[in-house]
Amino acid sequence: MIDLLTTGLILGFSAGLSPGPILTLVITETLTHGAKSGIKVALAPIVTDAPIIAFALLLLAKLSGFRSILGCISITGGFFLLFMAYESMRVKNFAPVGNGERPRSLLKGVFANLLNPNPYLFWISVGGPIMIKAMRGGAMGPLLFVVGFYLCLVGSSISLALLVGRSRGSLGTKGYKYALRLLGVALAGLALVLFRDGFKLFAVP
Repeated sequence: MIDLLTTGLILGFSAGLSPGPILTLVITETLTHGAKSGIKVALAPIVTDAPIIAFALLLLAKLSGFRSILGCISITGGFFLLFMAYESMRVKNFAPVGNGERPRSLLKGVFANLLNPNPYLFWISVGGPIMIKAMRGGAMGPLLFVVGFYLCLVGSSISLALLVGRSRGSLGTKGYKYALRLLGVALAGLALVLFRDGFKLFAVP
């Protein structure tokens, strides 16, 4: 159970701080309209992700009898995490510029998340398989994973909005870069776990 919570925390924290549409909007809305607008963007995944998760679980349930397909999905998830690790470790300066629009921050965040392929890919190839595997031990494991994931996904974005809102200074600091690189190492480790599980699924039962 603790392993699932820890995995959710690591994945959520890395997703919350990794460069992408939501992080860009959190920073730009905060710089343009203040921390409150950035926090609204950070809350967007809570609004949009429930149907994405349901779709992923239904799709994976249909494939539950095909070990080789699930193995391919798990290995794909490993490559996806390696890509996320690479993106985290290569980041340098991150300084988007706001455009002064009137704030419709939550709506912007919802559209950005729905039109971003990463949540779909994550839940089909990474989050969904983890939850299905955890369901064998009851409902508490998947619940802990989801709670840990969104606690850090949303919490890290909100923390960033508050930090940017207070300073409104330089972005892409050394601390930010080092944190992303450490998360990249953790993601690479999780990718190896998915590779292991994927190759196990190819083995004869």
